[in-house]
Amino acid sequence: MEATAPALPANGRVSRLNPNAVLAVVAIAQFMVILDTTVVNVALPTIRIDLGFSEQNLSWILNAYTLMFGGFLLLAGRAADRLGRRRLFVAGIALFSGASLICGLSQSEAMLLIARGAQGLGGAMVSPAALSIVLTTFAEGPERNRALGIWGAIAGAGVRLESCSGA
Repeated sequence: MEATAPALPANGRVSRLNPNAVLAVVAIAQFMVILDTTVVNVALPTIRIDLGFSEQNLSWILNAYTLMFGGFLLLAGRAADRLGRRRLFVAGIALFSGASLICGLSQSEAMLLIARGAQGLGGAMVSPAALSIVLTTFAEGPERNRALGIWGAIAGAGVRLESCSGA
């Protein structure tokens, strides 16, 4: 009978980080990215009054995020492959968080729309890098399947929560 070595993650290296902690961080990041897509709908009436948006321009608050997110998703996936998934993930989180702060401090339509676009770009950087991190952190088989299930369930919860929020 032959002894088999434990399966290694896809990158072939054993990480010093707890894989469950890694999964928690990337799943929460994905949750934020998905939730932020339309949760801003709840604030649209207040934004319209406070920043003087016209009824027609309110849709651009959603569109700025969605267009940047969708437009850069493939490019960001490729950048994660070329520049490193962890580097792109951290940069995406920094951009997303900074843009979120600017959204909250916005004093004009233009400032809010630019910040929402930057949020979408940050989200586009986070999403493919997060999935790649999950795939390389967990060894192929039941361990990876469990991680992907958890990651997908949390992302699905973000979609569900945004629909419950009145969005």
